[in-house]
This record gives sequence, C-alpha cells and structure tokens, in this order.
Amino acid sequence: METEKLASNSLVSSALLHKDIVDLKDFVERLKNEQDQVEELKFLLACLQLCYYISDTEMSCISYEIHVLVQSLFHQSSGDDMMVKLTDHVVPRLLEDITSSKISDHHHSAAMNEDQLVELLDVLLVNLHNLPKVRVELISPSMTQYELLQNLFGNLRGFHALKVNGCVEYETIEYVLPQFQLMAEKVGHFCFVLLSSQLDKTDEEDDNEHVVSQVNSMLVDLLLKIIPVSLDVMHLCCTNFKGSKSEEVGFFIKQLLEASPDILRESLIHLQEHMVITVVTPSASTYNIHVMIEFLLIILTDRLKAVIHHDKLFVLLARVIQLTKEVFVFLRNLEENMNEACGSNLNLLENIELLKVDLKNDFLKARADSSQVPFPMSDGPLFMTLLLTNLKDLAYSNAYSVSLIKEEIKQVKQDLEIIRSLFDYAEQELHKDLWTRVLDLAHEMQHAINSILARDHGLLQLIFILPDTIEKIKLVKKQVQEKISKRSGIIVANAPNKPVERHSSSIVGKIIVGFEEETEWIIRKLTSGPDEIDVISIVGMPGLGKTTLCTVDQERNEKKLLQKIFNQVIGLKERFNEDHDIDDDVADKLRRKLFGKRYLIVLDDMWDTDILDDLMRPFPKFHEGSRVILTSRKKEIALHGKCHSDPLYLRLLRSEESWELFNKRVFGEEGCPDELKDVGEKIALKCGGLPLVVDLIGGVISKKEKKEALWAEVLNDLSSSIFKDEEEVVKVIQLSYEHLSHDVKPCLLCLATYPKDEDISMSELKDLWIFQGLEMKSAEEVVDELISSSLVIPFDDSIFKIHDLVHDFCYIKSRKEKLLHFIGGSKAPSSSDLMPRGIIVHSYKYVFSLDEYFAVFDPQQKIPYVKHLLSLKDFDVTSICLSYRSHLKHLRLLKSLDLRGITLPDSLLNEIGMLVHLKYLKIRMKAKALPPSFSNLCNLETLIVDNWVGSIILLSPCFWSLAKLRVVQMTWGAVFDPVITVLDEDLRLENLTTLHNLFLLGSEDTEDIFKRFPNLKNLQVCIREQIPKKICFPRLDVLNLYVFPLNSFPEYTHGFPLSLKKLMLKELTLTSDTLSSIARLPNLEELTLKNAIIEEGKEWNMEDHVAFQNLKSLTLSRLIFSEWNMEDHVIFQDLKYLELEGLNFSEWKVDAEKSFPMLEKLFIHGCYKLMEIPDSFGDIASLKFIGVQFSPQLKESLFKIKEYVEEINRDDKLDVEFYGWGS
Repeated sequence: METEKLASNSLVSSALLHKDIVDLKDFVERLKNEQDQVEELKFLLACLQLCYYISDTEMSCISYEIHVLVQSLFHQSSGDDMMVKLTDHVVPRLLEDITSSKISDHHHSAAMNEDQLVELLDVLLVNLHNLPKVRVELISPSMTQYELLQNLFGNLRGFHALKVNGCVEYETIEYVLPQFQLMAEKVGHFCFVLLSSQLDKTDEEDDNEHVVSQVNSMLVDLLLKIIPVSLDVMHLCCTNFKGSKSEEVGFFIKQLLEASPDILRESLIHLQEHMVITVVTPSASTYNIHVMIEFLLIILTDRLKAVIHHDKLFVLLARVIQLTKEVFVFLRNLEENMNEACGSNLNLLENIELLKVDLKNDFLKARADSSQVPFPMSDGPLFMTLLLTNLKDLAYSNAYSVSLIKEEIKQVKQDLEIIRSLFDYAEQELHKDLWTRVLDLAHEMQHAINSILARDHGLLQLIFILPDTIEKIKLVKKQVQEKISKRSGIIVANAPNKPVERHSSSIVGKIIVGFEEETEWIIRKLTSGPDEIDVISIVGMPGLGKTTLCTVDQERNEKKLLQKIFNQVIGLKERFNEDHDIDDDVADKLRRKLFGKRYLIVLDDMWDTDILDDLMRPFPKFHEGSRVILTSRKKEIALHGKCHSDPLYLRLLRSEESWELFNKRVFGEEGCPDELKDVGEKIALKCGGLPLVVDLIGGVISKKEKKEALWAEVLNDLSSSIFKDEEEVVKVIQLSYEHLSHDVKPCLLCLATYPKDEDISMSELKDLWIFQGLEMKSAEEVVDELISSSLVIPFDDSIFKIHDLVHDFCYIKSRKEKLLHFIGGSKAPSSSDLMPRGIIVHSYKYVFSLDEYFAVFDPQQKIPYVKHLLSLKDFDVTSICLSYRSHLKHLRLLKSLDLRGITLPDSLLNEIGMLVHLKYLKIRMKAKALPPSFSNLCNLETLIVDNWVGSIILLSPCFWSLAKLRVVQMTWGAVFDPVITVLDEDLRLENLTTLHNLFLLGSEDTEDIFKRFPNLKNLQVCIREQIPKKICFPRLDVLNLYVFPLNSFPEYTHGFPLSLKKLMLKELTLTSDTLSSIARLPNLEELTLKNAIIEEGKEWNMEDHVAFQNLKSLTLSRLIFSEWNMEDHVIFQDLKYLELEGLNFSEWKVDAEKSFPMLEKLFIHGCYKLMEIPDSFGDIASLKFIGVQFSPQLKESLFKIKEYVEEINRDDKLDVEFYGWGS
C-alpha cells in the first residue's frame, strides 16, 4: 500500500503526459463499441487535453492515473473488459479529478507552436459541443450567447485552417494571428471553469441563480473579447480574400457569409445589452452608437435573400461587417476615453444616411406593393384615437430606436390630427370612401412604424413603405381639407354641442320603477310559508332587473363564493383576498355556523345545476324558516332548485312603467316638457319593456339638447323589433358606446379586464387606464360620463360595477378591435389573426392555458403578434415559474408590463432594461436593488415594485436617470443608496408626483432630498430609528408618515405642509400642540391616526380654539388615551365619516349635534372599554348610518339611538348594523 501511495504522488513529466494523451487518443479512435460510450471517451480525452494546455496545477494525481491507464491498454487481454473498466470506473474517477482541479483567472501559457494551437482549437470545439450536455443547468439560461460563442469560435478555427493549409498568405493575416492563442486560452479558461464548476458559491437560498449569473457574466466578457477578432476575420474575407482562386478559401467565405447575418445580429444585440446592463455613461456618442446598432439590426433581422439583389448581397454584407467593426472600435475608444471618439461619432451618423441611400437605389429589390393591406377593424374612430395617442408617445420618446424615424412620426402625427379634427360622425357618413382611404393609410403607416421599431422585417418599411405612405397621407389631408372645410356650416346631429348634464352617482343606476307586485310576492315568500328551507327563484332575460331586486355578488368559482358567504356570515368586512383567504374547509365551517339559525342567502345569475348543488349542500335544512333567493336566465336552473315555491318569471315593464322610468332617468323630478312627451313615449315603447335598455337609452337622450328633432333621430336608430335576446340588447349598448367621447370609449372597453361583477375601485380604474396608456381627462370625469350613460353602476365608497351584458359587450368589442387578447380559456389568435395591442392573462378562468402563456415569453415560438404587443398584464396569476427559455427582450414595443404575479430572476430584470418604450412597469423581484439596466428606460413614468417580503430596495444611481417618472411605489420600502453621500446639484425628478414607502434612515438631509422632487404631491414615508431634528416636506396633497421599528412611539413635534388634503400618521406620540397644528391645516379633508399615543395615554382634551375647517373623513385606530373630551369645544363642521377602531378610551364627552353637525356615517369597531354611544348622536339630522362591530356593550345604546330617531322623525331614516360574537 505504501508503494502505491508513493507511486500515486510521483510526477509524470509533461512530455510523457502528452505522449500518454496521444496514445489514449489513438486507442479511442480504434474503438468500434457503442456510439455513446465512444463519445463519452472522446469527451474525456478532450477534457484531459484541455487540462494539459490550460490548467496550471501539477496534475500529479491525474497524470499518474492517465499513465497507468495507458499502460494497461496494451496489456489487457479482452477489449470488452477494458471498455467496462473504462466506462464504469476510470472515466468517472478521472472526470471527478478534473472537476476538482483549479485554474487561476490570469493563466497564460507560453507561446504555442502551430501543431499545439491546432490541437487546442480542436479540443475546444469538442468541449464547446459537449459542455451543454454536462452543464445544462448553467448554460441553458444563456444559450443564445453560448451558441454565438460556438459559431464565432468555429469560424476562427476554420480561418486558422486556411493558414495551416497554406491557402492564404501569412503577410495578409499576420496582424490577426497573435489573437488566436489568446482567444483560445480565454475560451479554454471558460470551458475549464464550467467543467470544474469553479464558481463562487454563496450561502443564499438562490445559490443556483447566483452561479447562473456568474456564467452569464463570464460569457458576456468572453464575447466582448472574441467578437472583434471575429469581425477582423470577416473583414479580411470580404476584402483581401475576395478574389482568391483557392477553392478552400472560396468555400470558407461562402459558409461565413451564409452565417454572417445571424452572427452579426447576435453580436450587435450582445453589444447593445452590454451597453445597457453595464451602463456605459450616457452621452451623444453612446446615443449614436445605439442608433447605428438599431439601423444595422433592422437590416440583419430581415430576410436579406428575399429583399436584396442576389449579386449585391456580398457587397452589402461587407458594408455591414465594416460598420459593425467600427461600432465595436468606437465603443472601445469611448470606454478608454480616447480623443478620436468625437470624429467617429459624426462618421456613424453620416454612414447611416449613406447606406440608406444605397439601399434605396442599389441594394433593395423593387419596392413591395403595400396597397393590399386594407383597414381590418370596424371601429375607425377608436383606432384613430389609440393611434394618435401612440404617435404622441413616440414623438416625445427619448428611445434611440425612434430617432431613425422621429421626424416622420412627427409629420404624420400632425397630418392625422388635422384629418381627425375635420372628420366627425356626419363627415364619416358623407365621405365614406375618403374616410376609408384615411383608415387604410393610417393602418399601413402604423404597421410600418411598428415593424421598424420591432425589427420585424422592417427594412422595406424603413426605406420605401413608410416614406411613401407619409406622402400619400399628405395628399389625402389636402383632399379632406378641400372637401370638408367648405361644409363648415354642417350640423353634427349626433354630437352634443353643450356640456353633458350628468346626474349624481347617488341617483343614476338606483331608479327603480315597476315590479311592485313581484316585490310583495318575494317578501311574502320570505316572511311566510313552510318552516323548511325554501328556494325562491327569479327567472328572466338579461336586463330585466333580477339583480336589482336582490343586489348581490356574482362569483363563478363555487369555493370562492362559499368563502365570501362565510365571511359575510361572520361579519368580516375586509375586502376578500382570494390569494390568501380561501379556506379548504369553508363548506363545513359555513354549515356549522348556520346550524340552528334562520338565514337568507342570495345566489345571483346561476348557470349550472352542478354548481347550484355544490353551493346548496352546506346550507342546513332544518325547520327554521330559512330561505334562498336564486336568480337565473335559465328556466331549468330554477326548476332544479325548487323546494316548495314555484319560480317567479319576471315580466317586462308595462308601457306606462317604461315611460315612468325613462322620464325619471332623463328629467329626474322635473318631468318631461309637453313638446317632448309624444316622442319620448315612443322611445320608451321601443325599448321593449327592458329596464336596462330604458336606462341606456335614457343615458343617450340625457346628453342631447332637449329638441324634438334630435330625439326623433334616436327613435329612428332604435330597432323596430322588441328586444327578445341578448344580441338586440347589445345593439343598444353599442348605441350608448357610440355617443361616448372619443377618449372615453377605450376606457370603457378596458373594463373587460376585470371578471364579471367585480367590485372596481376608483384607484384601480386609474391604474388600469394608465397601464393601457390611454390619454384622457381625469379618471373622475371619465367615470362620471360612463355613469351618466348607464354603462357603469356606482356604489358607495367609490366602488363601481358594470352589468353582465355591458361586460360581454366590452369583452367582444375589445377582442374584435384587437384592443385586448385574453389568455385563460379563450382561443389563442392564429398566425393569420390581426395583432392585438395587449394581452391579459386571467388565472380565474376554469381553463388556464399555461402553454399559451409561456409561449409569449419564448422567442423561439415566433408567434407573429407577440413582437407587436404594447401591453402585457397578468391578472391574479400567482406562483408561476418561467423556464430558462423565457425572455422579455423580444417584446420590443411594450409600453406597459405588469408581471407582479411572477418573481423575476436577474436575467429577466436586465432584459426589461432593453424595453425602451416602457411607460408603466409593475414587477415582483428578489433583487436588493434596481438593476443598472433600468437607467435605459427613458420613457418610464410608473414604477411599482413588489420586493421580497421584509426586504428594502436600494434606489441605485439609475433611479435618478429616469427623468419621466411620475409614480414610484415599493411594496416593502426603498432607501436611497447610502454610498452616494453627495448628490449632484442638478439631479432632480421634475415629473415625480407620487412616491410610496420611502424609508429615511434618519441621517439624510430631508431638505436636500425633497427639493429634488419639486412637484411631489403624494408621499408615503417611513422614518427609521429616530425622527430627524428637521424635516422639510414639499407642498404635498397626501402624506402618510409612520415610524419603524414598531411600538417605539417617538414624539413628533414638526409641522406639516399647509397644502395637505389627506394625512395619515402611524406609530407616533402626538402632543396637544401637534394635534392643534393638524387641526389648523386649511385644506385637510381626510385624517387617519393609527397606533399612536395621545397625550401620553391620558385624557384627550381638545382645546376650544381647535377647528377642523374642511375635514370630511376622520379615522382613529388603536390609539392610546383614556378619555376623549370635546364637549363644547371642537366642531368638525364638515365631517361626514367617522370611524373608531380599537380605541381604549372609556368615556366620550361630546355634544354630537354641535361637534358633528354634518355627520352621515359612524363606525365603531372593537372599542371594548367604551360603555355607550353618546345619546346626542341621535340629534344629528344628517346621520344615515351607525355600524358597530365586536363591541357588544354598545348594542343597547345603539338601538336606543335608533328608536329615538324613529320616534322624533316618525321615519326609519337611520340604518344601524350590529355584529358581535354570538349575536
């Protein structure tokens, strides 16, 4: 054993080791066994050779193993036995030894002779071929770059073979040859590191992602070194070797040129990504490099053989190779701060223009006939609205891809705006042919611009089609001006020529007429009849008012619906979160909760008997007189659910009821003037007795002048048939849609994004419309118009819904006009379909096509419409992991991206930096800082980041380069980079208005920070550790201020901006002086105090001079004080909403009628020490509602106040709601 140990440690000379490797190579080449086994041995051999040339270790163990192995090859009696030994024992052990070897980062071998270099080049090709098989998890995420490396190195090996074989003169290639050994060593080093997994490890959970990132970084650096050498080789082939008579040279050049477009394209993309990710300092020079890269990529991504004259292809590629080489040289000079960069910068722009001329006059084949692309949609005004919005964005875009055609975009935008201003409803009808011509050209122009920016066969579009189309639009503009301007006196009948009279949201959508007998019947069935459970079914066509008779929730998923019912039964008021709040045992819990109680459940719009059975199963069937109300469009559903009562088949409105509803809808309490009564009654009659249709037509009429002629036009537009099916009702919705303002129409259609009957808040609507890139008036004005048109139904607390049929209309219309495509059960558009503007991914659908979803992220799928997408949003998609094939950089036109349901790896975050048109970005990430590539997002306006739970994002320097930012929200907080102690005086974000969850560490100069956001209006800020001695807030409208760590309660003594309208304070100690300063804020409308200590936890005694002048809403939650004394002192003269939650005070001294003279709603939740609600609240004339939860001791005083109000007013005008455990 000792002898073997000594032998294993003995060194084998380098010469002997090389001879052993050669012998082993001869042995492998003679083998005729299974191909897989031979391939494994060949790979082992290549690995050994790589170690021999690259590794700078002594290789004592490996060299001795090889020597013993080779010696045994010549003394082995059976070849089969030897093969078993090799594959089962020797190969695994040697590979393990190799992977444990080490290599320095700066290893350089001595100069190699030609034979050694040839051998090393061949060895590297074998390694590059086999590495993806053994290191697939490391290479697959960077496969595009890896394949580029394989192609480049293969070309270098082929070129070197020409020299070895004497096909080219040494002097011609002398200057490039020294690079070959250097490149071989760098590629060898890369292969060896991957083979031995010699990568830095971390202790983090995402260790694999960290290693993959290292591999990608190594590939990037390696390609940046090898691409210039490869470009030199290409250039030599296109110049010095062009006239060579050698067949071998000719064959190599032919192969090289065949592959060169792909190699050049990937090389330029790689360079562009490098510039973005490593953040080469922005300048005019770097901008022009980007422009040149874009221009070259438009050429290289097209089908060159199809569009370039065959005999000119070689010449064009030579030009492109030369320009690509100049780009790499120029960038290298910039990075090395060389002086000649400036002159090269000018040459880049000149070369673009020169090549554009040559492409037009010399290289390109005859221009394509683009007249065969007619306008493919039906809604021309909608298309023009969206097109002009997009053109405006592009005209003001800072993206380098746009600069190639920015002047053309500005020109065509101006021409189309003039045309659009002249074409209204009447002109579109009078000049149909001209309007059709305008739409065809506008669509052709849009397709050309998108193709250029998306690099989707854009060469002909850039050189021929876009310039020609712009000229045609100029000519059409002249025709439009000549024909329509002469008819300036025309009356536009369908367009309102005075401001729309809008009803308040408290009236519209809540007018109920008719069905008195039906209502009485339902009440009778609810309050009398059998003791057993009974189902009261209401059946009728859509729009009849089934849901109005019993307004409830519509949830398609039975488990979610049961959870919502259970939440309502237990009195849970928080908004339902389906991601976290669904209980697997909810049916059983609901059954137990309802056991022995009398209950009423409403199931609206049921479609399926199986689902009905599932929903009915948890409801106990005891003799308590419980009832279930069920509505459906289908008679068989009602009969299936019948227990005792026959279904109620809801009738149509009678003619006089239709007229009454129409009259109230249009005129309110004023009533219809006599001159309009006749035509008004005819319109109401034509509505066919459907309340929804009456309401919709009333919305159209209310926008028009009160003139009989205008009303008669609406009457003529209505179908003469009674509305017997959904299709006829949809026609009426179309009529309402057509009378909306141009900018409001797409806002309505986007509501198809939400599931049916979803509660939609105003903030969600704003976010949706911003996401879709819609240009509009304020969201409030848009909602106002939609409500006045009866297309949106308002509810309390700024919550809105849309009727099922309106939702169906929006869904169908948005798909038809290619506004949105929905993934989640719907059929994916085929390659022949027109390209949709956006994709919405729904996980709530029963059938969720993951394959279709993933295909969007896989550029290899080559789905035609994906390249032209403007928006991509996942809606309630969670826990989805994208594969290594997933990418984002091919979605080049994206303006809006919402992937908050997917945690994005670093590779995809970097790719987002390539999406230069992004205006809206919502993502989830683990990364601890914004990636440097985000500095490239020059058009970004909204940035919302859901960072990893509990982690705080570092706002790295790239944050300050996003000049167009308006809204920034970080779910778990963000801090400024502490390394940057001094910011440039000029660093400002002039457009930023909203900044949420900013963490201040306590050491910052707040005056210096906030002056960099001069237009900030909405701020959520968390102050850590300690409150600074001085805080200088800007002129804010909204401020949310809280302190971390929790329960530290530092005292806050600073002032607040006088401009504040909304204020929330959390985790603070508030003195009387601070509270008085808050009370004096002249514009304050909403105040929320949470988790705070008032007056050291003692009596809160408001001073008599305190006055909240304009406060409308006050919420006090989990405050610490013993007594609230405001008797005869403070007057909340405009307060309408008061909420008290978790307060520990025991006595409330207040004259409510004096202190809250305008109060409408009072909520008290979990105030256990408060013994009673002051009686004086019953004297407030405006009070409409009191709600009490989890405060059982207040039940008596609550109902005492209600009785008092009924007795005084002889009217049940005060609604009360009480919920407590066991109630």
